[in-house]
Amino acid sequence: MTRLMHCIFAAALVAAMALPAHAFDTRARAAYVVDLGTGTVLLNKNADQPLPPASMSKLMTLYIAFEAIRDGRLTLDERLPVSQHAMSYTGSTMFLDTTDRVRVEDLLRGIIVLSGNDACAVIAEALSPDGTEPGFARFMTQRAQTLGMTNSTFANSNGWPAANHRMSMRDLALLATHIIQDFPEFYPLFAEREFKFDGRAPQNTKNRNPLLGLGIGADGLKTGHTEEAGYGLVGSAKQGDRRVVFVLSGLPSTQSRAEESEAVANWAFRQFAQKQVIKSGTVVANADVWMGAKTSVGLTVAEDVSTLLPVLTGDTLDAAVIYNAPVQAPVTAGQPVGELVFTPDGLPETRVPLVAAADVAYGGFMVRVSTAAKHLLNRLNQPPAPAG
Repeated sequence: MTRLMHCIFAAALVAAMALPAHAFDTRARAAYVVDLGTGTVLLNKNADQPLPPASMSKLMTLYIAFEAIRDGRLTLDERLPVSQHAMSYTGSTMFLDTTDRVRVEDLLRGIIVLSGNDACAVIAEALSPDGTEPGFARFMTQRAQTLGMTNSTFANSNGWPAANHRMSMRDLALLATHIIQDFPEFYPLFAEREFKFDGRAPQNTKNRNPLLGLGIGADGLKTGHTEEAGYGLVGSAKQGDRRVVFVLSGLPSTQSRAEESEAVANWAFRQFAQKQVIKSGTVVANADVWMGAKTSVGLTVAEDVSTLLPVLTGDTLDAAVIYNAPVQAPVTAGQPVGELVFTPDGLPETRVPLVAAADVAYGGFMVRVSTAAKHLLNRLNQPPAPAG
């Protein structure tokens, strides 16, 4: 039998007026905002719809390049040749030509800061299973699937418009999170505001990320724009102990991208606060124990639990404890027993595992006899089933 109990936690021992949390009313066609520390999704607008990602998909090429460097298949000082195909790309480029052999580190900066379409193709051909950019795109799609990016397919390495080149906003946020967490040694590159490559492109030396240098903690990741996709940004910012990743797509101009990105970042930090819900070892409920030396066991969490709360909602949180009753003895401290379920106002449900707070040994002979007798009496006292 599943037993459910309700309880209320005061995150800061202060009660406040409960007001509804209002979602950010973005102008973007699609958007996704997630708090990395708690995994709380703050905004979801068409986040699982595959859309043209433009240059934001260069993050996938970068992730695969970072993996190759980590695994020793590529080095930062290695010089890669530039093919006629890579040189043929227009749009945002490093102005590479077939006489060049370019350091991998320069190519990475050329992709991150300058959004170089040609630089992506050079990396792609070097790491492709068959030496071609289409072969690399197929590998990108396969690798994305293994990372949990279920709404992403790639036709090229750089986001050049193509009918089957699509990513969802949730997938882009997941990819950004992987880059931040898996490659902290490379992540500072995304905060670089200028890269002058060989004096070739004085008109293309600045990072297009409009949030860098605004003093709001923004330190990445990648802009994108095509006529079909509109203007977009995969961004991240860190303030104090909190980091937020946000993705916007389908905005009408560079100005609207800058304004919307700054507004959504400030909203994510100012309208939500991280609060401790319960400390490890604190007993939140007691579960009945069957055939145990004790009749109940305390339920607690293995680690401190924090969550985001809307600042207008206050510091009280209604929660539910769910477990299968009764718990069968013997019970070991730390043994998973149930779940703590809570839903902050306007935010997704959160489930936290509950564990036994103490050992409960299997009951002796007299305990088993007493329990069996009580069970028999309960059955005898039940009214007879209706005839029929």
